[in-house]
Amino acid sequence: MAKHYHPNVREENVISRLDTGKEQQRIRALNVLRDCEDELANQVAMKLIETGLVETNNKRELERQLTATLNQLVYADDFDIQYQISPFRTVVPRPNFISLYLTAFIVEKLINHKSIIDIFGTDEDIYNAVNTLVLKFVYDRI
Repeated sequence: MAKHYHPNVREENVISRLDTGKEQQRIRALNVLRDCEDELANQVAMKLIETGLVETNNKRELERQLTATLNQLVYADDFDIQYQISPFRTVVPRPNFISLYLTAFIVEKLINHKSIIDIFGTDEDIYNAVNTLVLKFVYDRI
């Protein structure tokens, strides 16, 4: 028979503060993202093309798709975000939810877009390319 863990009051307070802090950081990140989504989409599109991860015949359409996805993320509820990123949670040990959301969009939906010729690299390569820019544009401004 398994033992049940019952945290004491002090442990519950610490867990509650950690959860609250994590949620507040998530809300701040989405607010900052709202202000820089066009610039971030432009930089992500350039990075994906320059590193050879995405081959496209229309860079503007790629930017437009990324901007629409970031806008969708800003207004999405928690369930929709978790549903979208669930297949990619194991890509890296401590993933960033914004980077995972963009990676999931690129790998699952953008690959079928008419202006995208092909997507190269692993999920981790795409995540790392996206994450460097998300950290620069969003988390450096918090």
